[in-house]
Amino acid sequence: MINSPSSLDELWGELNSRWPESRIAPSLARIASVMELMGDPQRSYPVITIAGTNGKSSTARMVDSLLRSFGLRTGLYTSPHLVDPRERICLEGEPIEAGRLLDAWRDIAPYVAIVDQNSTADGGTTLSYFEVMTALAYAAFADAPVDVAVIEVGMGGSWDATNVADAAVAVITPIGLDHTEYLGETLTEIAEEKAGVIKAGATVVVGQQDLAAAEVILLRCAEQDAAVAREGLEFAVTERAVAVGGQLLSLRGLRGSYPDVFLPLFGIHQAHNASLALAAVESFFGGDSALDADAVREGFATTVSPGRLQIVRTGPTVLVDAAHNPHGAASLAAAIEDSFQFTSVLAVIGMLADKDAAGFLEVMQTVVHEVVITEPQSPRAMPAAELAALAAEILGDDRVTLAPDFAGALDLAMARADEVGNDGGAGIIITGSVVLVGDALRALGKA
Repeated sequence: MINSPSSLDELWGELNSRWPESRIAPSLARIASVMELMGDPQRSYPVITIAGTNGKSSTARMVDSLLRSFGLRTGLYTSPHLVDPRERICLEGEPIEAGRLLDAWRDIAPYVAIVDQNSTADGGTTLSYFEVMTALAYAAFADAPVDVAVIEVGMGGSWDATNVADAAVAVITPIGLDHTEYLGETLTEIAEEKAGVIKAGATVVVGQQDLAAAEVILLRCAEQDAAVAREGLEFAVTERAVAVGGQLLSLRGLRGSYPDVFLPLFGIHQAHNASLALAAVESFFGGDSALDADAVREGFATTVSPGRLQIVRTGPTVLVDAAHNPHGAASLAAAIEDSFQFTSVLAVIGMLADKDAAGFLEVMQTVVHEVVITEPQSPRAMPAAELAALAAEILGDDRVTLAPDFAGALDLAMARADEVGNDGGAGIIITGSVVLVGDALRALGKA
């Protein structure tokens, strides 16, 4: 029997008692059963799905902001959260209110209990944390109600809990190697899983891909009779310039051209994410005419993407970035070189044990001068001493300092920045894990 929590703390206790997101039993059976008992709320509004490896959250937030600039009431579902689980479920750009979330839980709890009981009776597992959060999001969006839901896919695609919705528009951001223990060890295998979000008759907006991934996506589109829009062909970033607080873009969309678009996010990867978001929104509205350029500019200008090259302090400049795999590290490294003029870059790095730490450090060592190795506050964290030994092999002993406690690691980095950056040119980047970025936001009073 599931209790009916009267507070968020009780709700989080209920959710945290379930399988964590890092533990997967690939199946849509449990979530589909819950949704069916609930009356399939995910079918009561149109859905735009964002799948891929990196860039999903930022692209989803851009899509959401653009839709709101056109006056639509939106629901946005992203994962994981940085500090507060309510960040995952947003209504009109704001985290869901506590009372509304608790109401949604009371609505779905009886159905979750039924599916839990049936699944365990058959030798299966109860619904996981992510499955219940997904059910909460779909229920809250139906209750609001929203005009459109923007859904970031979790780890996979075809068996991801979010895939109980049939998205009219599916976005596939660049695919890289991550979660190989569940998704497959090759780009082809991973792309096959992620392409499972493509449904019959959908419009598919495809970011720049390695050939192996692109072939899989295009084959899936052909099988589902889905229309395809490819970055670099049907739409593109045509001009880009670094600007104060972000970048200035000119975008060629599917329906028209949009010059002088200010995006308050750093890095060329975010420019590419913007082009995907624009094409997705154009596809959603349909027709042959260009979107209102002023509304497009407003939507991009008001986009926020917490934890993605976010400046959280100045003097010295401290940034946080949730990159946690080699693909994300490459985007982060390029953005640091592109958008900042630091004379010295110090990184505070902590990672989870299931990540490709060596690949991440190999990329980051090209742009950082020194690293302070620490440990995220997670049972899945890679021991700091183990990560520091690996970092010393890659960067050299003289560039690596060990500080398992994050507060101490940040103090060390700040002191070192003061030493080496007397002209104010030293920068600190905190990265390697979403969990570590959340730790940093709390420590720096940005949560």
